[in-house]
Amino acid sequence: MKEDNNLDVLNKVVNALMGLEKEDQVRLLQAAVTLLDIQWPNQVANFKASEVSTNSNRGISFSEDRSLSAKEFLRDKLPRTDIERVACLAYYLTHYREVQHFKTIDLSTLNTEAAQPKFSNAHLAVNNATIAGLLVPAGKGSKQISAAGEVFVSALPDRSAAKESLANLRLKKRGKKSAKKQ
Repeated sequence: MKEDNNLDVLNKVVNALMGLEKEDQVRLLQAAVTLLDIQWPNQVANFKASEVSTNSNRGISFSEDRSLSAKEFLRDKLPRTDIERVACLAYYLTHYREVQHFKTIDLSTLNTEAAQPKFSNAHLAVNNATIAGLLVPAGKGSKQISAAGEVFVSALPDRSAAKESLANLRLKKRGKKSAKKQ
């Protein structure tokens, strides 16, 4: 009897997954394995959904819909300045594409994909976003979005809340003299 029950469950799972694309099948199976706390052999555990298709940019996410395009994301956030747009693009790369560290060219490419106006000087815009505390260096010329940058972008398009959150999170820089005294 137990074998018949197992076969029925297997048939239901396979039939439910059959109509989906491969990366969705892998993502859902990985989610089930995670939720059920099942340990897999190494070769299966190391398998990633991105290996199924090189076009798959979605990561595993259980709480939020990550299907928003970069164009839609920027349309919803309404960045007004290059610095705000850089922060939004960095946020999108981090949370929607699972790219933690990126270079200026990655932001420029995503900016083009999102059909945004070209940066007059992308390097300067990224440096200004770093100075503003929205991005931080990640080593080897890469950047990553800062915690303050994430909170700032999350608050957009409410500009006053975004500025307030940034003011609350910004650390005051100490001068060289006060740092030496301590």
